[in-house]
Amino acid sequence: MDFDFSPDQYTLRDEARRFLEAQCPTGHVREFIDDPAGWSSTLWKQMADLGWMGLPFPEELGGLGQSFLDLVLLLGELGRAVAPVPFLSSVAQAGQVLLRHGSAAQRERWLPGIASGEKVATLAIAEAAGSYDDAGVSAVVSGGRLSGEKRYVLDAPIADLFVVAARDGSDVRWFVVEEGADVVTQRSYDLTRPIGSVSFDGAAAEPLEAPGLEPGLGIATAALTAEMVGTASKILDLSVSYAKEREQFGRPIGSFQAIKHKCAEMLTDLESSRSAAFYACWAVATDAEDAPLAVAVAKSYCSDALARLGGEGVQVHGGIAFTWEHDMHLFLKRIKTAEALFGDAAEHRERIAQLAGL
Repeated sequence: MDFDFSPDQYTLRDEARRFLEAQCPTGHVREFIDDPAGWSSTLWKQMADLGWMGLPFPEELGGLGQSFLDLVLLLGELGRAVAPVPFLSSVAQAGQVLLRHGSAAQRERWLPGIASGEKVATLAIAEAAGSYDDAGVSAVVSGGRLSGEKRYVLDAPIADLFVVAARDGSDVRWFVVEEGADVVTQRSYDLTRPIGSVSFDGAAAEPLEAPGLEPGLGIATAALTAEMVGTASKILDLSVSYAKEREQFGRPIGSFQAIKHKCAEMLTDLESSRSAAFYACWAVATDAEDAPLAVAVAKSYCSDALARLGGEGVQVHGGIAFTWEHDMHLFLKRIKTAEALFGDAAEHRERIAQLAGL
């Protein structure tokens, strides 16, 4: 079986990289670090004009009729640019949950706005304990009204629509909240995207048709790993480039064995993570039998390996990487925040053990 991407998908990746290098340099990203909005509406509009938001949605819902797999390489490029836009949360996570769990009428109501970029949606799952599984959900829906508080919600301050994991009796499922959410912006370690705490006090909540959190939660987690791989690839590129240019004792530091070993180990972590992440994305896109296991393996491995890669990238750069002026901290903070989002390595290793019957 050929697991490679198609020529068209690689073309999209290359065009996306050229576009983001021109329109989203790190100087543009830094503009939004202290901006209360926390995101680039200008870049978002440009992406909408290119049709990126509509890629994975059916044509009858305002999309381009492609699939979740068409997002994988694009997510990597957005991660590589640490783009300050809600593409991951709105299109690759909440939008995919609506597509997979919503009824025909629900998809017709909400997906065209997401596909056009006019509406921003996000997933609200974790609560005070920070867990992303069913057991960690205590928000409750009774009589069509949702009560509870969600933490660490990506792009919550700018979201128009919340797709919320909540309890309906003994079951946990997805609900959609359009009004009545009280959002408080949280200070995030990742300065390149806004994050918030969301309180629901009797907000009207509509259940999506398909029960349970899967496969939606697995798709959202796999999408995050694809973005993590892109961010890590940029860290490696920056580190290798610096090792070739920085001289010590009259030689580029990349000629020293210690630096060579670091870069080689970073490459091993990156390529192993890429394989795990891409397989997880394929598994959830095709409803493969081992999709839950593939997602847990990918997130646990990427959380550990890519955080380690980020730390090694700082070490290769030496003291300059600890300065505010250098861009390395933007990428490291994106990786370290993603390490915890949608379950850290320990949580997913526990899930692997459960799936294995241990």
